[in-house]
Amino acid sequence: MKLKKFGGTEQRVYDIVKPITDELGYFLWDVSYVKEGAIWYLRIFIDSDEGITIDDCERATEPISNALDEADPIQQSYMLEVGSAGLERELLSETHFGVCEGDEVRIRFIRSIDGEKEIHAVLLGADRNELRADVDGVEKVFQLSDIAFVKLWFEF
Repeated sequence: MKLKKFGGTEQRVYDIVKPITDELGYFLWDVSYVKEGAIWYLRIFIDSDEGITIDDCERATEPISNALDEADPIQQSYMLEVGSAGLERELLSETHFGVCEGDEVRIRFIRSIDGEKEIHAVLLGADRNELRADVDGVEKVFQLSDIAFVKLWFEF
């Protein structure tokens, strides 16, 4: 697993959108700019301690759209989507790992480790190379290079 690095477009958008989400009381979780078929999508994922509702997404969309129209950081046309990061969101950056310390996570490995391809654990911390987790009361350290992904775990 590699920590996500923003491309130039995503970084420009992040810099424009972050002050808006901060002012509205939301945490800017991620910015994704991808082409699907013939259409480019700019996805802004937000979060808050209380969770995100459709009303929150609507509340954030207009000021974000206006700021992006004014700054015009993307030359081609695109579809703007503002949404929740989701309950079982993937942790993509050092900031994500920091805010999720103490939370239960699902860790999927690239190849089996100790006979396991996937485990549930409590996230204790992470840096650019390693992840520390409490697995059934035992602290373990895993190399990020051995991990396919880390997602928050939510039991329904």
